[in-house]
Amino acid sequence: MKKTEIIYREILFDAIESKKNRFTQLELSKRLNVSLSTVNNALRPLDKIGGINIEKRFFSIRDIEKILIFWATKRNLDKDIIYQTNVNLSIQDIEKNLPSGIIYTAYSAYKFRFDDVPADYSEVIVYSNNPDEIKARFPFKKGHANLVVLNQDKEMDRLTKNNIAPSAQVYVDLWNLGTWYAKEFLKELEQKVR
Repeated sequence: MKKTEIIYREILFDAIESKKNRFTQLELSKRLNVSLSTVNNALRPLDKIGGINIEKRFFSIRDIEKILIFWATKRNLDKDIIYQTNVNLSIQDIEKNLPSGIIYTAYSAYKFRFDDVPADYSEVIVYSNNPDEIKARFPFKKGHANLVVLNQDKEMDRLTKNNIAPSAQVYVDLWNLGTWYAKEFLKELEQKVR
């Protein structure tokens, strides 16, 4: 994931999960260990589209939905895939047999966070910074990839609760999936994020 995306996720995490509305660029720069210019460059387009309002000493959230959609259009899930395979097990069995260090996103994340599913789904998508254990449990097999592993960035652990990615990350990942049921999950998630 690009540094700008990590900045967007950080802002959205605070806005959605912690209900925080005001930020400073210096605060984000220090927390994420990125330069002030990187933060500034990430924020400019959000200000331009009305997602945030930049003041002299801080910036504030104006429209969470605009920030989510802007980030979603920039996200490229395919670039983050580090492993994928076809597993001849049910989705529930795949989820049960994954190692403890993974982070669920997309359909599984929604299911575990809200104890509900708006539609049946046929892929498990997770983040990991150590895919070797996943590869050992689920060796590569040709066919429709129903287990997809994405590269986990170093900031994600801090924002994750119960092995579930933050709501903003789940939203953006769902937005980038081409299945019909991703749209069903997105509709429901939008209601919960607002």
